[in-house]
Amino acid sequence: MSSELNPADGADDSVPTSGSVLTILRALVVAALLSVVGIGVGGILVIATALVLGAAQVAITPLLSIVLSLALATGIGFGGVALLYLRYRGKGLEYVGLSVPTLRDVGFVVSGYVASLALLVLASMVITSVGAEAAPNTTAEMGMENPEILLLLIPASFLLIGPGEELLYRGVVQNRLSEALPAPLAIFLASLIFAAIHYFSLSGAPQARLVSISVLVLPTLVFGTMYELTDNLVVPALIHGAYNATLFSLLYLTIRYVGMEDLPQTVLTGMPL
Repeated sequence: MSSELNPADGADDSVPTSGSVLTILRALVVAALLSVVGIGVGGILVIATALVLGAAQVAITPLLSIVLSLALATGIGFGGVALLYLRYRGKGLEYVGLSVPTLRDVGFVVSGYVASLALLVLASMVITSVGAEAAPNTTAEMGMENPEILLLLIPASFLLIGPGEELLYRGVVQNRLSEALPAPLAIFLASLIFAAIHYFSLSGAPQARLVSISVLVLPTLVFGTMYELTDNLVVPALIHGAYNATLFSLLYLTIRYVGMEDLPQTVLTGMPL
């Protein structure tokens, strides 16, 4: 109806019409559902596989548990749901933007990597100064008990974690939100959704988990911004992979050569797995 009004009618273009409100709500619901379905599918696959292996009397070691999670939850759960959604909408990979990084893209990868780590350090300083308690990542805790897992997670950050999660949360969720919302708001909401799903991968009190989620939003905002600036999913996937791999490497080196008492708290709280 508003399209039938002209400026003389006093219409305010900044006020959303009922149609645009429904479009925004639909985009928000779809974005949230994609996140839930991605986690749900991955979780069901991991549980089902674990039950089959248990019935076959195969011991589920911490290392095997991580392998199942990476392959089934991150690879098939996140990546598979994203690809099925694209197929449902009749869109190909061009929708998410996949291309060999240019020199300009490489510059964004480097700057995004530095920015994401800088924000993590800044967040750590703020948390320490206010005396807040952050919740550690359960995967990081498992790595502390089984350091060999960290050696697997370092390459997996580039091969599975970064590509799988960025395909779903930047390529699909953020793009879907951008169809109805301004880019800055779409980036923020996609980052918030992505950080929020980590609630159950954290350990500790609810308040501590919320602190960690607020920390996770920061590097994720960088991933989303760099994606928006380059229109190339490879860029945030590489930043995400390098960011995670750095934290896993720091954790491994600390365990092996320094000592857990000197481990920075952010290494345990800042991993957007």
